[in-house]
Amino acid sequence: MLEEGNNVYEIQDLEKRSPVIGSSLENEKKVAASETFTATSEDDQQYIVESSEATKLSWFHKFFASLNAETKGVEPATEDEKTDDSILNAASMWFSANMVIASYALGALGPMVFGLNFGQSVLVIIFFNIMGLIFVAFFSVFGAELGLRQMILSRYLVGNVTARIFSLINVIACVGWGIVNTSVSAQLLNMVNEGSGHVCPIWAGCLIIIGGTVLVTFFGYSVIHAYEKWSWVPNFAVFLVIIAQLSRSGKFKGGEWVGGATTAGGVLSFGSSIFGFAAGWTTYAADYTVYMPKSTNKYKIFFSLVAGLAFPLFFTMILGAACAMAALNDPTWKAYYDKNAMGGVIYAILVPNSLNGFGQFCCVLLALSTIANNIPNMYTVALSAQALWAPLAKIPRVVWTMAGNAATLGISIPATYYFDGFMENFMDSIGYYLAIYIAISCSEHFFYRRSFSAYNIDDWDNWDHLPIGIAGTAALIVGAFGVALGMCQTYWVGEIGRLIGKYGGDIGFELGASWAFIIYNILRPLELKYFGR
Repeated sequence: MLEEGNNVYEIQDLEKRSPVIGSSLENEKKVAASETFTATSEDDQQYIVESSEATKLSWFHKFFASLNAETKGVEPATEDEKTDDSILNAASMWFSANMVIASYALGALGPMVFGLNFGQSVLVIIFFNIMGLIFVAFFSVFGAELGLRQMILSRYLVGNVTARIFSLINVIACVGWGIVNTSVSAQLLNMVNEGSGHVCPIWAGCLIIIGGTVLVTFFGYSVIHAYEKWSWVPNFAVFLVIIAQLSRSGKFKGGEWVGGATTAGGVLSFGSSIFGFAAGWTTYAADYTVYMPKSTNKYKIFFSLVAGLAFPLFFTMILGAACAMAALNDPTWKAYYDKNAMGGVIYAILVPNSLNGFGQFCCVLLALSTIANNIPNMYTVALSAQALWAPLAKIPRVVWTMAGNAATLGISIPATYYFDGFMENFMDSIGYYLAIYIAISCSEHFFYRRSFSAYNIDDWDNWDHLPIGIAGTAALIVGAFGVALGMCQTYWVGEIGRLIGKYGGDIGFELGASWAFIIYNILRPLELKYFGR
């Protein structure tokens, strides 16, 4: 660590890295030259220790840079690094990440689990998706404007301490959703060549999905955007094939329109699942626009993101609901669903008495779509881990990305065999934090900061200048109580949630967000008054 006046520089901050290729040998020489700086005798010993630690890690940076991997971590992007001026990159990122089997399967929950007909399911899909996706588009604007990763930005929005709590939750969420997504695709791959005696084992399916994810996330931002720009194409083609075969089967029926308290409960519960999926990228958003120039038109970023999120979410979920309605009208398709969930329905539509070999090929392509969905999880998990605690930020992003993929692989294999239901329930519970995060963050920006000029980027890691997080942490805790009272899951129905209809209705998101909003806006003015930040 070098000290000069009031400025403190980490050795790794002296390295001028491209967001794509990381440190060059020339930059390493500059760092070495800077280490000849003459420190005061009091600071000299500390500098030597810091220099030694930096030297140990410099080998990693050199190695990863030689592979053209992104080595930059959570430190703010400089103007020289903000060279990604493609609006298409920003939009296609989420277009591909949502044109996947996971969103298709979620759309089926309306008819299959919550007893809604096709029309009701479509209305819920559209309304709650819009509610969720606008926040992803909104916080994506912050990445271009401020050059901060989402969890670093959160230090300004929810408070320093609270942001680190959300970073921990984000790490768990990234790995957890990776596990759930990988398990679903591994099961679909396992169905291919069913009955031939030559099927893809579950463990091999998990390895294929995680292996593909590693190949992209290892290299970082630019390669991720390059992959996501086109990975939607084969997935979209397969979904068109599913539409054609579904139409030819003649099994789709829209269902009867019914009302009442029980239907209302189903609408709320299905809507909760939809909102959680659409808003799920909120705590990732700025990570994927951080290298866009500050001068990029903010309205273009926002509306391109809205379009890039809305179309694949609407398209896949509505198709999933349609296929679910057809499965309810056909005992054979329903049997496939009971055994292998919506992966089984895909197989039933495309393979037996349908497209046979080509249908199995389509199943493989759709299973591989999970790679596009896992990529944001495995990239952001590294940045969330680095944002959690300063010593963790010294571990290179690539190492954290590899660790996240390894953890996902290690858990997804036994989870698929033994506790996939538990993992899905656990991740549904984790998802409620998004509403609390949104309520606190939007309160801070619109009521207390009001403009981007109120964010001092130089304070990104300064405990003395960042908001402490007293109001944010209190709002998070109280919001969690609201979630517990309003949620409606198979393993827990809250006291308020159980009052809605025969089977209850999930209003955990609504209660969590509203309670957090109220508490934050009561305590935040007091925090500003007595602490000044």
